[in-house]
Amino acid sequence: MSTYIMTDIHGHYDAMRKMFEKIGFSHHDRLICAGDYIDRGPKSYEMLKWIENPGKNAILVRGNHDEEFIYYVELMKMIFQKTKLDTGSVENIKSVYKIAGKITPYFDSYGTVGHLIMERGVLFLRLSLWADCIRKMPYFYEIMSEGRTCIIVHGGYIESLESFEGVETDESYDSLEDFYLTARDDAYLYGGVEHGMIIAGHTPTTAMYELPFNHGNVYQFYDKEKDCIFYDLDCGYTFKDICSDAKLACLRLEDKKIFYIQ
Repeated sequence: MSTYIMTDIHGHYDAMRKMFEKIGFSHHDRLICAGDYIDRGPKSYEMLKWIENPGKNAILVRGNHDEEFIYYVELMKMIFQKTKLDTGSVENIKSVYKIAGKITPYFDSYGTVGHLIMERGVLFLRLSLWADCIRKMPYFYEIMSEGRTCIIVHGGYIESLESFEGVETDESYDSLEDFYLTARDDAYLYGGVEHGMIIAGHTPTTAMYELPFNHGNVYQFYDKEKDCIFYDLDCGYTFKDICSDAKLACLRLEDKKIFYIQ
């Protein structure tokens, strides 16, 4: 049995399936995904269908794009409750979607929910089911690897926000969950776990001005003080049309072998 870790699939369902073929993934293996299943790519619908039943050997951790999907659905639910509209009506969900867009300009930033409603005919019950699937996802997953505590998380991992006392961070964080989902450079500067390993995504290694920039390859960093190994597996595949280095990456935990789809 092998353990494979992926992240930031971002609606690229076909690329995910190609990766499964490349690594020879089977029911004997284990898959851990570190979030951001939707947005940006062309097949968020297929990814949401997949997270309904990814298989007993798949562990799904949530990402910031997935968390935002929950917020969008909750806002629409509030509008349905206030207007007392029937949630099972195609026209009603289209109306509620438009109202939500007027309440906040940040609603459905990538147009995923709009595509699901307008193009795929998805009703509110199905959106709610997918939001419930995401709510069940942990913010991080912990296993052991070669005697190290291994944390799989979307953005970054820190044991306590007290670690920020007296230091200037790139961003401000209201909670540990906020750090898990959104940390970028701070994840490497202040995060980690002693004698452990952090495997994350969120920050594309194609992003030239970010710490884990590595020309679209998996980024690895060792914090000698904490004896902590960091991996960033987001190799920017969703930006492949504008970045020739972009790839979808997969790490096999047992031997740290990296697989790419370009």
